[in-house]
Amino acid sequence: MAKVADPLVIGRIVGDVVDNISPTVKMSVTYNSNKQVYNGHELYPSSVVNKPKVEVLGGDMRSFFTLVMTDPDAPGPSDPYLREHLHWIVTDIPGTTDSSFGREMVSYEVPRPNIGIHRFVFLLFKQKGRQTVNPPLSRDGFSTRNFAQENQLGLPVAAVFFNCQRETAARRR
Repeated sequence: MAKVADPLVIGRIVGDVVDNISPTVKMSVTYNSNKQVYNGHELYPSSVVNKPKVEVLGGDMRSFFTLVMTDPDAPGPSDPYLREHLHWIVTDIPGTTDSSFGREMVSYEVPRPNIGIHRFVFLLFKQKGRQTVNPPLSRDGFSTRNFAQENQLGLPVAAVFFNCQRETAARRR
């Protein structure tokens, strides 16, 4: 059960994207081998161009996990009528390994927010078995809740998010 002081509750990940989180494993998300993702921290678009290394720090080699990366603020946080936009799905990730050992179902799409500050969310789900997850129909109008329900994934077992906004010329120095 998520606590009120939980950054995923404060950041409205619980509510906007999923109903709750059942944290049973840990997940580490790292960009460019040195930029660790922490809840609510800001990363610039230029630092998230390459897909991150996502490590599953739990489970075992007989457990398989699905990773979903989504933007619940598309096209802009004040009017997110495209909520959600799908950025990445990797399935069949064995426990205690990383996303490179899984099957990339939806290729990584670079975060490019145009309006406002967007949240980019990584959610990890435990699968019932290997090759049991079906691809979504579209990146736009994606629903993590519906995707999890359709594929019998249950609640996410780990989650982390970062904030990102368009870089201005002055901030790029």
